[in-house]
Amino acid sequence: MNIQTRKKARQYIIQALYSWQISKNDIIDIEHQYMKNINQQQVDITYFHELITKITLKYQYLDKIISLYINRKLEKIDQIEKAILRLSFYEMIYKLNIPNKVLINESIELAKRFGSKYSYKFINGVLDKAVNNIRLKKK
Repeated sequence: MNIQTRKKARQYIIQALYSWQISKNDIIDIEHQYMKNINQQQVDITYFHELITKITLKYQYLDKIISLYINRKLEKIDQIEKAILRLSFYEMIYKLNIPNKVLINESIELAKRFGSKYSYKFINGVLDKAVNNIRLKKK
């Protein structure tokens, strides 16, 4: 695992999740579409496949957890922010080897890159409230 290939995988995961949320197409079809265009030397393909598969399988559970840390209904949240939160909460719950600081920083960077002007502040606030609580319960 290389930091840059993992970072690139997260970018594609966000885009694939966004596409899935908007289109309601099968995630396998979306994955195949991305795989045609991904430079496999620059992306952690295994991570990309694992996370889009597992996040889409567990999205209802993830949404319930996310809802505990936001101050509005999940349906009211921008689709790109929802995709970032789903990825972040999945990593927070299931990828305990990722340090809290890295998890939050990566999510903020994704929000700055793909979200609206203030998305990163919203993402940071939600994750800051959630990370220690969730990670302490997982230990």
